[in-house]
Amino acid sequence: MPVRENIIVGLDIGTTKICAVVGELADNAINIIGIGTHPSIGLRKGVVVNIESTVDSIKKAVEEAELMAGCEISSVYAGIAGGHITGFNSRGIVAIKGPEITQQDVEHVIDAARAVAIPMDREVIHVLPQEYIVDEQAGIQNPVGMSGVRLEAKIHIVTGAVTSAHNIVKCANRSGLDVCDIVLEALASGEAVLTEEEKELGTVLLDLGGGTTDLAVFSGKSIKHTFVLALGGNNLTNDIAVGLRAPLPEAEKIKIKYGSCVARNIHSDEMIEVPGMGGRTPRKLPRQILGEILEPRMEEIFTLINREIYRAGQENSIPSGVVLTGGSALLTDVTEIAESVFNLPTRLGKPMGIGGLVDVVNNPMYATGVGLVLYGARNQTQKKFRIRDGNIFNRVMIRMKRWFNDVI
Repeated sequence: MPVRENIIVGLDIGTTKICAVVGELADNAINIIGIGTHPSIGLRKGVVVNIESTVDSIKKAVEEAELMAGCEISSVYAGIAGGHITGFNSRGIVAIKGPEITQQDVEHVIDAARAVAIPMDREVIHVLPQEYIVDEQAGIQNPVGMSGVRLEAKIHIVTGAVTSAHNIVKCANRSGLDVCDIVLEALASGEAVLTEEEKELGTVLLDLGGGTTDLAVFSGKSIKHTFVLALGGNNLTNDIAVGLRAPLPEAEKIKIKYGSCVARNIHSDEMIEVPGMGGRTPRKLPRQILGEILEPRMEEIFTLINREIYRAGQENSIPSGVVLTGGSALLTDVTEIAESVFNLPTRLGKPMGIGGLVDVVNNPMYATGVGLVLYGARNQTQKKFRIRDGNIFNRVMIRMKRWFNDVI
């Protein structure tokens, strides 16, 4: 198959599925031309626990996407999630030497802001500028060309466990793929499902995945807070399996087909058939039982997320409300529970701002994959993550060379 230049591929390495989305750049628009999915076996709560199984799943998803797109895939933008992800805000200040602020000054102030002590077992995944302050004039998005004597930057730093990030890169490399960048999945989903107005005014994005629930708070067109909760759709499936005494694969099917999060909205005469364990005969049960199992678990997830929003002091910066995306957001009445817990208007987020196979990807479960393509188009980079380049000595040498170049 031919290798095409204007292709960007997003690889969503999730707990329940691996999804490869192929996008083509054409006249400042992005057309989705291929998509491949395969059940994910080697991950738990967003973290790789079996390299071989994950590599096998990635290969199958990528092959499916290649066949649909009719081109060869060599590099991807990979998503990362998991309970090890943490985000925090930082700020830095530099003095301006020249008559106006240059791009180099902006780089220096961001370097000053990111100069915080990070443990050796953690790696910086994103440095996201929130706003710049020039001589106490706040709210500036791009200070280049402005006059001033003091430049201050507020940034959001996202870090993850070095081993988890390296394992994702290793799995992609073993599948024959280069990784252009590792992207926080909540940030990627925001690219796909949020409007510019929502990012500006302030909104909460919740990506309800299989192993994790990812939170991102947007305000003033920048990310104010990120958080990953290690609870997701798999916990709902497990609750159904225990509550109905059904095998896990059957519990997953029941959840997808009949799952509803509000018991009072289900008619009392609706029945579901539950397969028996170990060859026992199937049983018929009221569908309301399913609502009684799922409702408290969804309430728990949303309550923990709401507590995190209050802990971060962001409760007053989200007037636009809540946007739910991810596979678990497809459950019936999930927006109703979210509205009751957050006391904010809630909507379902589907990918937008794309062309091509819009009907195929018009689903919250593809939000991260499409978002990775949009992120890649917006932040095109030539860097390639290879595990052998990732040792600390090399990184220190590169940084020292950059310092010497700045001094000279």
